Amino acid sequence: MALPYKIATLLYCFNEQEEILLLERTQEPNRGFWSPCGGKLKMDLGESPYACAGREAHEEMGLKISPADLHLAGLISEHGYQGQTHWLMFLFEVKVKLKTLPPPMSEGRFEFFPREKISQLKIPQTDREQIWPWFWQFRGGFFAAHCHCHVDGENTWTLEEATAVSVDARARRS
Repeated sequence: MALPYKIATLLYCFNEQEEILLLERTQEPNRGFWSPCGGKLKMDLGESPYACAGREAHEEMGLKISPADLHLAGLISEHGYQGQTHWLMFLFEVKVKLKTLPPPMSEGRFEFFPREKISQLKIPQTDREQIWPWFWQFRGGFFAAHCHCHVDGENTWTLEEATAVSVDARARRS
């Protein structure tokens, strides 16, 4: 299927209580859904995924971060998402803990959620099916996956690489 290919970053940010920051989107894609903030790379400028993550953190949350403040948690490719676009998404966990809730902005409003509440939220289908489960399973490590999004709404997932981190190692990082 000949569709445009877009490259984006998603930022998984936490507060000091280990609640995740999500954005209720007012723009497409995923208008009306809760998701991590982030945005598209400025490919025409040759922007790197890390530079994009830093720019988006500043634009959307007022947070100034450097590449050292980011952990590449995952890489997701989506074939034919919503029948409109192929996506390549870099999932970054922001190491800096947020102290306050960022103010609303043109792309939506923010809220912190405990991990167990995410499954009760209106989140994109691909996030619900695999992205969130794999983010939690491999948190502190890395995973790469591909999703073939079929026109009938079904998705076929392939976990292409995964590196788990032990609970002990994760606790030492906190």
